[in-house]
Amino acid sequence: MLSALATTALFLAAGEKAEAEPKLTTVYYVYLNNTYIGTVTDKNVVETIVEKQLLDMQKLNKNFKLGSEITYIPEQVFRSTANNHEAAKRVAQEMTLEVESAAIVINGEPVVYLDSKEAAERVIKLMKYKYVTEEQLKDVEARKAQPEASLPALKEDETRILDVRFSADAKVEMTTIAPSKIFSQEKALKFLQKGTLEEKKYIVKEGDVLGSIAGEANLTTAQLLALNPGMKEDSLIKIGQELNITVPKPYIDVIVDKEVFKKETLSFKTEVVNNESMFKGDKKVKQEGRNGSREVTYAISEQGGKIIKKTVVSEQITQKPVNHIIMRGTKVVPSRGEGSFLWPASGGYVSSQTGYRWGKMHKGIDIARPSNRTIKAADNGRVISAGWDGGYGNKIVIDHNNGFRTIYAHLSSIDVRVGQTVAKGSKIGVMGSTGDSTGLHLHFEVYKNGSLQNPMKYLRR
Repeated sequence: MLSALATTALFLAAGEKAEAEPKLTTVYYVYLNNTYIGTVTDKNVVETIVEKQLLDMQKLNKNFKLGSEITYIPEQVFRSTANNHEAAKRVAQEMTLEVESAAIVINGEPVVYLDSKEAAERVIKLMKYKYVTEEQLKDVEARKAQPEASLPALKEDETRILDVRFSADAKVEMTTIAPSKIFSQEKALKFLQKGTLEEKKYIVKEGDVLGSIAGEANLTTAQLLALNPGMKEDSLIKIGQELNITVPKPYIDVIVDKEVFKKETLSFKTEVVNNESMFKGDKKVKQEGRNGSREVTYAISEQGGKIIKKTVVSEQITQKPVNHIIMRGTKVVPSRGEGSFLWPASGGYVSSQTGYRWGKMHKGIDIARPSNRTIKAADNGRVISAGWDGGYGNKIVIDHNNGFRTIYAHLSSIDVRVGQTVAKGSKIGVMGSTGDSTGLHLHFEVYKNGSLQNPMKYLRR
């Protein structure tokens, strides 16, 4: 009896000890893209969240997939610290979903994403439509499909688009991306053409000038002015005024290759032939010039609407131009002028022009403040008058024997005589203030075939 009781007690004690020992529990450490998120007792807690998100997106007819990598590390523990609610909440907040999209890839790099291949291809065409019409692009694509087909001859001023291409390799590739990164067609087009969707502004502050604003924005002053239509280099800017400082830098440019057929005028050249039998200064037309013509075909490449290359593919001269030939005299006669006038004083400036002055006609120009008082013959000629002439004071008249006569007045002294031949630039007298004169100066007149001329038309210094 005692033995049975002892055995029973031993079994009871062993049972109580077994029940007192803690049991092992399996928990799962959840990582999102290798970042610890939390601990759960069951992976289904997380999987249910993921499946719900995917189902919700699929209801919008979008083919979504999980864009984050979820991993689990199991561990058996005696005391669980799992918090299913908190872990599920963080997964829902931080997990990303990706949707199927079409990337426009430039030189191997995805630049912009759209929701379909059709949308991406439409953007590419819209870029081209800025420079060519839809019909022109269709014609180009049709010719590319039949490269062996011959092309009709171009008519006058006719242009044919040969190719519409990009300045860099561009293609459409299917991929997946976060929905927030997908652009509309309008935004994608603007992004590709400008390189940015954000138009940066600068607010003018005290002490700013256009040059300093341009420098701070890494622009030239010319670029800054181009970005702000209506503004000029001398425009006043006000504190608080907004200025555009964004220079568009396209991700890609459209290049249009074309050929143009034109009928062009070939301008005649002017040929001057010296003639020893003609007096120097005389000219005579020997042959009237006539323009020619040609038919020419150009190959032109335009990038972003600007010509970057233009070459002649073929040309045919339909009428040769005829040179305009002028005979120019070289025969020098000491008493005959050359037709152009040397400045008649030693330096100085024009103190009074030809025209009405003080109610009457001032027939020449006045030259004052010379470096010295020497007066010179403006051209070769013969002295036909030298002496006092009332209001002119001491006056010299030279006939240049080519239709021109010059007059020099108010001289203090005269160094030539009537009938004397004078050379261009030779001394004929000394500047003074004789006659009706208010100060030291030379009064100089020019006549052509008896008509008064403005000396400034003929003088050279």
